[in-house]
Amino acid sequence: MTASIVIVGAGFSGAVVARQLADAGIASWVVDGRSHVAGNAHTERRSNGVMVHVYGPHIFHTGFQNVWEYINKFGAMQPYNHRVKATSGGKVYSLPVNLHTINQFFGLTLSPKEAEAFIASRADTSIDVPVSFEDQALKFVGRDLYEAFFKGYTQKQWGVSPTELPASILARLPVRFSYEDSYFNHPWQAIPKDGYTPIVEAMLDHPLIEVTLNRTVTPDELSTAEHVFWSGPIDEYFSGQFGRLGYRTLDFVETEESGDFQGCPVMNYCDANVPYTRITEHKHFAPWESHEGTTLYTEYSRLAAEGDIPYYPIRQVKEKEQLHQYVQAGQTASRVTFLGRLGTYRYLDMDVTIKEALDVAEEFLASRREQRQMTPFVVNPL
Repeated sequence: MTASIVIVGAGFSGAVVARQLADAGIASWVVDGRSHVAGNAHTERRSNGVMVHVYGPHIFHTGFQNVWEYINKFGAMQPYNHRVKATSGGKVYSLPVNLHTINQFFGLTLSPKEAEAFIASRADTSIDVPVSFEDQALKFVGRDLYEAFFKGYTQKQWGVSPTELPASILARLPVRFSYEDSYFNHPWQAIPKDGYTPIVEAMLDHPLIEVTLNRTVTPDELSTAEHVFWSGPIDEYFSGQFGRLGYRTLDFVETEESGDFQGCPVMNYCDANVPYTRITEHKHFAPWESHEGTTLYTEYSRLAAEGDIPYYPIRQVKEKEQLHQYVQAGQTASRVTFLGRLGTYRYLDMDVTIKEALDVAEEFLASRREQRQMTPFVVNPL
């Protein structure tokens, strides 16, 4: 360890903090157990020329102007409007559920007002306060749309019945009463022209930043550091003291084909009898490129075992109780800040990850200027 500031993890969280500190004249050591930077946003170009999102689709979208301006400093962002299709009952529909989906599914030609009234008439009004995911969906859209687009997919994604998942997972009304089929509605939506990895590499390209890959560290090894920014699993920092937090992980079956396989970047498979959740066709994430071949990911979801890559925090009752204990331990730990998806046990979009890392770096720099100890960074993880 050559720097007194240690940053564990070379994804967006770690890279942003390291760069902000470096630009302020502070050296840091960034260490990551993988052979590459960028974490789960890592991209690679395959032999057929297709840029692949190695750990699954990553679409950059944000409403934070400062985050948009920040990422553009490190690489060219190409405008990209994400659209998703879904196969249900042998037919293909647009997602999120929108006016076209409703009219196609029910064989109608409703106007927006008519569709809104129609869906309201099919909603389960007997559910006053939704408790489960299923309650929430039935209250919003009724049984037909719920079973066609949400029930099977959710069960495959989370490995449990939607009746066992909290209503909060489906926090917003999953229906649009217009023909707008863009998956996101943020003002800035893009994908890096050359992939995410060169952007993170550019963030880390500074003489005051030392990067070590293929290296894991323990908190004991970092006991002499002035400060540690930990973007690894929070339970790992505390050696699993309160039990291992649960995650869902993803398995990808990668195949190459000629031509165009499905005509869109992502096709969800909503039927419960189809074992996979979706197929990703990576070349459609770069519509500015042209390729004769194509690379596909068929995606399966399962419970993460020890050694698996964690993707989605489960956050059911058991995990929330454990998380509360880890958060309390984190608030009393000295000279360490937990950040990022693993460090705060939340599923974070990339823009939120960057925004929180910028906030963390600014708080650390302010504490240095004022010669005070940095306060623990905990963003409502419960």
